[in-house]
Amino acid sequence: MEPLQTTTLQLPCFLHGSYSTIESATKGEGHRCGEQYQLRGSFPQPHELRAVAPGEVVFTHNVVDFQDELPAWRLYMLSEVIMSMCEVDEKNHRYLSRLYETTFRETAWGALYFALSGHAPESAERVAPRIQAVLQFWDSLQHGRYLHKKLNTFMSLEELMTAACGWAMDAWCPEGGTSVPSRFRVASERMARATREDCVEAILRQLPRILPFADRNQLNHPEVVMDSTAWREHLATLDAAEFDRISGVRPGAVLGRLYGWDRELDVH
Repeated sequence: MEPLQTTTLQLPCFLHGSYSTIESATKGEGHRCGEQYQLRGSFPQPHELRAVAPGEVVFTHNVVDFQDELPAWRLYMLSEVIMSMCEVDEKNHRYLSRLYETTFRETAWGALYFALSGHAPESAERVAPRIQAVLQFWDSLQHGRYLHKKLNTFMSLEELMTAACGWAMDAWCPEGGTSVPSRFRVASERMARATREDCVEAILRQLPRILPFADRNQLNHPEVVMDSTAWREHLATLDAAEFDRISGVRPGAVLGRLYGWDRELDVH
């Protein structure tokens, strides 16, 4: 069934208010979700949704949220729901977190949160449905006015997704496209069907753009890990789990692997 598109953007009421109000409400919602899952094997829907009024700002990252007492929409605090839910059943926290994502990615607010959140691993397999979920709700989400990581920089949905997830377009649709949604659509389709070799080629294509961001002062073996020709051999040595972490080609994840590789060379 196709997700319902609305002419407004609606978010759960537990994501609106002062910081302390939302903190309390999201923790309560998390416990409610965890307890219902234990009883019924499913998650409850939010008690109430409310339309985001024209001109209202949706905070999507805490780095720009300094006025704790200001009543506002704080989408990034959905993380509190997930953490509190997992506290109810700590042994199964990874499974619960993934199931919550799968369930609420079928909503506009959940789709946007999980596309922006960077929940690991950001593999090609997991990033693809996150982007595709946002595309399904693109019309509704366009009604938002967003603040992400830059103070006083209010963004449209297109600007937000480009700032937060543009790396996926660069890696998986480098040839460009007629629009941002069309590029994301092509990129997500390629990610969804990518083989390991496809991911290797995408990583190698992006290395010239990623390597300049590495801090050479933190590297003991820059002559190795900064050599793009050595990366193909290195990628072949990674086990499935380690490779999965970088297969989406998010620059931060690739740089993390670079620093990890550098430390591994100290041991050998």
